[in-house]
Amino acid sequence: MDLPLNSTTCMVCGMRLVKNGKTAAGSQRWRCLSCGASQARRRPDVTARQQLRQFVCWVTGKQTQAEIDGTTSGRTFRRQAAWCWDIEPRLEPATGIHHAVLVDGIWISGWCLLIALSDTGRVLAWQWSGGESVAAWKALLEQVEAPAVLVSDGGTGIPTALSACWPETKHQRCLFHLQMRVSRHLTMNPRTNAGRALRALVMKLSELRDEDAAIAWQIRLDEWWRAFGHPTKERTLLRNGQFGFTHDRLRKAWHLVRGVVRNNTLFTYVTYGNPRTTSPLEGGINSQIRAVLRRHRGMSETHQKRAVEWFLTLHEQPLNEALHRALPTQAPDTQPNAAEIDAPDEPTLYDTALSAEEGLWSRTG
Repeated sequence: MDLPLNSTTCMVCGMRLVKNGKTAAGSQRWRCLSCGASQARRRPDVTARQQLRQFVCWVTGKQTQAEIDGTTSGRTFRRQAAWCWDIEPRLEPATGIHHAVLVDGIWISGWCLLIALSDTGRVLAWQWSGGESVAAWKALLEQVEAPAVLVSDGGTGIPTALSACWPETKHQRCLFHLQMRVSRHLTMNPRTNAGRALRALVMKLSELRDEDAAIAWQIRLDEWWRAFGHPTKERTLLRNGQFGFTHDRLRKAWHLVRGVVRNNTLFTYVTYGNPRTTSPLEGGINSQIRAVLRRHRGMSETHQKRAVEWFLTLHEQPLNEALHRALPTQAPDTQPNAAEIDAPDEPTLYDTALSAEEGLWSRTG
């Protein structure tokens, strides 16, 4: 007859054990009804899982270390959970094809974290890198199936990586980032009529919803160029004796808008119905990452990266599933190998080492 899972057998007589209270440490005590032997069964795997659970709840939550372990300093928690920093969470591979994928980068302690988010709010993948380079974007995009549209802030390296990994995917430039970059060049209150007209035209992008409004906006942009295009070409003699553009900021803002229109990355949402901005990623994920790091400020660079990885993992997986995927599936082998079993405990009779009994040893002095 099989024994229940919550029971065990006696190590002395092999009979069934029954529960017999708790130990001082709170562990279950077992007693044999046959021989009277008492023992406490230890489960290192259960202990490790519970420690990792407390660690993840702390690193992604709002509780302090002292509140987790019920002490005044949290030293017990730090000692017991020190090994948890080495456990790397694993996100389930992204499967299926999504209509739109939003990508963006956030800087954390000198590291750039690239994140891919679906239009339904699911974290698909992330990639640590030294910057928004072509290689970094390729490493991120290769983890996800090619969608219909990619929404980005127009950072460096994205167009090249997109054409290499997802050649059939359309590109949507984030309207909010475009408006902010134009305002950075022209300031919030431009001094010239050309600057005020161009900024007002760019800020109107948020109101466009259909194809007719997009065509009318492009006509107004052409009218702006016919009316104010000449200041972008004017040059003046600078103090260093060289000629430069008189309205350099206006020229940069104009070239930025013209480049987005020519690349057909401005009104992709009108045709395909994809998100127009990366705000779901900026406000839904990046802002929460900053909140996690702010609550646990003072962590080292490695610990900050691990905390962010656990946050992204729990965003998509329940806690129990995340712990199951992170912990090793096989327990370490504690059985000695054959060489250790056959090795005698007595000194070696025949070997290549020096022997003091035979007068062979290294000279000293």
